[in-house]
Amino acid sequence: MTVNTRMPKLDTEYPARWSESESGGAVRCTLCPRNCRIQPGCAGYCAVRENRDGRLISLVYGKPAAIQNDPIEKKPLFHFLPGTRTFSIGTFGCNLGCLFCQNSSLSRGSARSAEELSFYPPDVLAEAALMHGCKSIAFTYNEPTVWAEYAVDIAKEAKKRGLAVLLVSNGYISRAAAEELYPLIDAANIDVKAFTEDFYRTMCAGSLKPVMDACVFFKKELKRHLELTQLIIPGKNDAEEDINRFLDWTADALGLDTPLHFTAYFPAWRYHESPPTPPALIRKICERAVRRGFRFVHPGNI
Repeated sequence: MTVNTRMPKLDTEYPARWSESESGGAVRCTLCPRNCRIQPGCAGYCAVRENRDGRLISLVYGKPAAIQNDPIEKKPLFHFLPGTRTFSIGTFGCNLGCLFCQNSSLSRGSARSAEELSFYPPDVLAEAALMHGCKSIAFTYNEPTVWAEYAVDIAKEAKKRGLAVLLVSNGYISRAAAEELYPLIDAANIDVKAFTEDFYRTMCAGSLKPVMDACVFFKKELKRHLELTQLIIPGKNDAEEDINRFLDWTADALGLDTPLHFTAYFPAWRYHESPPTPPALIRKICERAVRRGFRFVHPGNI
């Protein structure tokens, strides 16, 4: 979509937060659990946070690669401001390496492409959301954690204008960064990829525990609205015992009032070994969640 008040390209370097200087000009990025040690001239795992002469720079601050006016249910958020529109923003980059990524053009896109994009200050995006009749701004499409500096500044501008702020995330974030970003978020959908560390290690190059911690912090400590999504991949994360452990943990740690979305997988990015998820499998898992006592369970992508 077009934002009429976009700005020309700028050459300004935007300093990244959540970092520590180390010997030899290296920088330790503390934004997410990876804690990347980044040498001069190199970028971290997410590919959008670069060490320039001992300073950590965000390559995507002010450079959204996708802007859309979406139904809020598309996030998916079904139980927060239902029936409204949300002004959706995404950039490039991701701090997980999911082989089955459903949005790889952005998550695995080159941050260098952002150099050709127009600059959108946070206040311009907030004003555009109002102009398009949206009730909220959503950080979505790629992983917002990797552009948390930009997200924080946009959220502050959105709040000044009475807009809600939404987050669609993998939940892979450090506690320090979450303590600054999450209090600005009104509602989130966190994608719990599976409920085993082995899946996170082999399929996502990450870890489950930080995601669990992020969910608990957001809902139980900050008392924000949280919905969870799990993409069901046949033969990988659909084992009955794994689904049951996910349901048990969610019920105990977050509560049976937590809306759940179980969505169908289609072969994408670098993983094509599993067939598309049968709709019957999604319905079976949803029925199991309902029997377990969850009040809001939704099938997706079928």
